[in-house]
Amino acid sequence: MDISKVFSPDAQRALDIFARKIPFNQLMGFEFFHPQPDRTALKFDMRDELVGNFMRGNLHGGVISSALDVVGSMVAFVSVLSKQTDANEEVDVNAFAKLGTIDIRIDYLRPGFGKHFVATGYNLRTGSKVAVSRMELHNDESELIAVGTGAYIVG
Repeated sequence: MDISKVFSPDAQRALDIFARKIPFNQLMGFEFFHPQPDRTALKFDMRDELVGNFMRGNLHGGVISSALDVVGSMVAFVSVLSKQTDANEEVDVNAFAKLGTIDIRIDYLRPGFGKHFVATGYNLRTGSKVAVSRMELHNDESELIAVGTGAYIVG
């Protein structure tokens, strides 16, 4: 997967919040990038602290869910920012304050084995109040580990 560090202006504004202002994302080691212009993604490395089943050594389901929720909410937020006409930090922070997960469905397809993982997300629809995102998590061998759909309050 091509990892582009070049972000659209809207995605760069979202990145400033998601990568720099949310301690949880830093704790998890999420590194944000764009595999395609209409998608947002994050990558993180497997480490001992993320193991769910100590006998098998696979990724914890909560980590999978968190990664998919983060990338889904970032996609929703980028979509909201792209609709704004007056871009500035105060407007962005106010828009972020309205963002929240309404519902998320995760389908775990196989155990999370791998050296690193990539969660990608794209927008299905953004209305004035709710955005819906679709997400996938792959391991370093491009195996599909989990998929998700999230609904996010945006207004």
